Amino acid sequence: MKQLFICLMLVAAFGLRAAMPAVEWQTLGNSVDADGKPFYMQRFTIKNALGVQRVCFNQFARHMEAVNSADTIREIVPGYYYISSPRLRESGAAVVDIVTAGTLRHHSYMPDGVHGVAPDGSPVAVRFTRRPISDAPRQWSLPGRDRSPRPADIYRLNESLSGGKAPGAFDIVPSLKSVKPSGGGVVRLATAPRERQIVNDNPEYYTITLAGDSAVIGYASPRARQLALTTLSRLQAVNPDGIPAATIEDWPDYHYRGLMIDIARNFMAIPQLQMIAQTMARYRMNKLHLHFADDEAWRLEIPGLPELTDVGARRGYTLDEDRFLAQIFAGNGSPDATNGTANGYISRPEFIQFIRYCHSLGIDVIPEIESPGHARAAIKSMRHRYRYKADDSYLLAEDGDTSSYTSAQSFHDNVMNPALPGPYRFMGKVIAEIDSMYREAGVPLVALHIGGDEVPHGAWGGSPKAQAMIRDRNLDGERGLHAAFVESIADTLSRRGIAMNGWQEIAVGHSPAYDRKIAPLTGGVNFWRESRRSEAPAAAAAGYPVIVCNVDHFYLDQAYTSHPDEQGLTWGGNVDEFATLEGYPDELCKADSVAMKNVIGVSGHLFSETIRDFSQIQRYFFPKMLGLAERGWNGSPTYSRPDFNRLIAERELPAMARRGTDFHLRQPGIKIEGGRLLMNSPYPAGVIRYTLDGSNPDVSSAVYTGPLVDDGASQVRATLFYLGKQSVPTILIRQDNEYNNQ
Repeated sequence: MKQLFICLMLVAAFGLRAAMPAVEWQTLGNSVDADGKPFYMQRFTIKNALGVQRVCFNQFARHMEAVNSADTIREIVPGYYYISSPRLRESGAAVVDIVTAGTLRHHSYMPDGVHGVAPDGSPVAVRFTRRPISDAPRQWSLPGRDRSPRPADIYRLNESLSGGKAPGAFDIVPSLKSVKPSGGGVVRLATAPRERQIVNDNPEYYTITLAGDSAVIGYASPRARQLALTTLSRLQAVNPDGIPAATIEDWPDYHYRGLMIDIARNFMAIPQLQMIAQTMARYRMNKLHLHFADDEAWRLEIPGLPELTDVGARRGYTLDEDRFLAQIFAGNGSPDATNGTANGYISRPEFIQFIRYCHSLGIDVIPEIESPGHARAAIKSMRHRYRYKADDSYLLAEDGDTSSYTSAQSFHDNVMNPALPGPYRFMGKVIAEIDSMYREAGVPLVALHIGGDEVPHGAWGGSPKAQAMIRDRNLDGERGLHAAFVESIADTLSRRGIAMNGWQEIAVGHSPAYDRKIAPLTGGVNFWRESRRSEAPAAAAAGYPVIVCNVDHFYLDQAYTSHPDEQGLTWGGNVDEFATLEGYPDELCKADSVAMKNVIGVSGHLFSETIRDFSQIQRYFFPKMLGLAERGWNGSPTYSRPDFNRLIAERELPAMARRGTDFHLRQPGIKIEGGRLLMNSPYPAGVIRYTLDGSNPDVSSAVYTGPLVDDGASQVRATLFYLGKQSVPTILIRQDNEYNNQ
């Protein structure tokens, strides 16, 4: 009977799997309409979906129209859509083609979060598959507008990276300020290092003296002691047979060496954040900027305001967002799903333990409450509180407000109204609760980040109360209203002895009187615009503490390259390990010597719109995070590109592989020269595998061992394999007697 029961269960399980609705997506290519505007066609092939009323999906907001007039495509909220078709009701199968504005160029802009909807409104799981967009150029580009990396350019870059010097005994990231060998052989530490406290103006200054069979560390503060011990451990790891006798002096050029992690758009739980903190400590970084609230979610428990997590930390299928937020970026339609990155929050006890843990590693956690913009999750949550508890004290938006605006993420309802009492009560409450968590943890709250960025034009244009406040207080329009809000929150923080951090908008374009008041209350301002448009020099001259974090150098979620299969965003360009390495603060914030003293450091930012799992986070981090760590510690040039690349290839990536850390690999290059097909690797120990039939290489493909005779193959693809990882394929396509590598 037991065996029969098991068989029946297997049959039932197989039957359910076979009955699951299936959705396949593909792009039919990019085109240009009669007016010269680009569009692309995407096709959803839906099968076995009888009883499914709609099929929902997430995709970055675009204008979409169904080709078949009988089909429907509707936007629920920006970035969340549903498809319906009479063919689904009739047969449970349909092919729905959708004309979509813009050009599809990259992996991360394909749809995700696909699920069905039953007639009763409940989500239905589907099997979702996507065809890659790298099969043919039209799928990722338009004629004459191919932005993917050219094979010959990659070849030349790989050539330029060759010839770096072999890493020495003291070559680590970030590099050490001063190493003076003593010629005393190698030191094999037999005991724990002896310690002594020393006096230095830089509280993170330390020394290590290696001689005989021992080490002596000197440190200017407990944090410097941690840094010294971390460095000593790193040197032991790269010198297993002993460290050459030497005296080391080391100190950071900047006291802010930061990483911003966005857990709002897609959630990261405490174990993942702890792993990030460990990585930061390894590379002597010291500020973790925790972006826990944004339009798309609120991820920190605030006692007394349970709606923030009951509503704001849950996303799923909804047309009214009454009990939870609409799904965005990813998910399966359920607000209660515990797998994936859509839902979840950090409880108060978890956060207290986390900030204690970070403090033990020498890392300060700087929480961010996005305000007054990027506040949609909070606005919706407090509206829910009013609706079900009749408590209007925390309302963040005005009834009857007819303001018309579109935010950077295409929302039209994401800005707090500074003319209401609710935003100030709300911010005061949240600040007090966060302050309480730090006090209970016994950890100083060095700063609280208030956001302050990307308030769209017209956000308060239709608000009677906002317009009255502007008139009554003689404010400079909406800019003055924004400034008044920032000043009020700065005062709230100041009364608690907490410095205010913010994005660059809190320090740009305001009056001299505002600057004189706000700059002394500010602990750091993140300047994120592209290098050519940076407003950091003026802010530094006005006395603001500047954190350099230009998108084109330090946004870690930007794709490594413009290859169609690379993950990551592209709005700020491409960011790789050399972009971070070459992000010199004194070049990105060109100011006079007095103002330069206000440049306090650098920060790398990981926004999480494209994040789906922790391995992807690691690939975004490594190796580009190494350049960030180097520049945060050393403001002046240190490693050349070839030297840095060899250090990464021979020391850092193998160490990551041993630890089980995922990382990104650069591509091989391809060029045709003199009737020969040539390929090269950015890492000498890497293995190049290639194909000549248009398929992507895998572990069974031919290995490149030297120049090949060019036989005229219409496509050549090559992939690098190294340390158990593989790169995206380099694609050479022969078209009209030309090559896409020329």
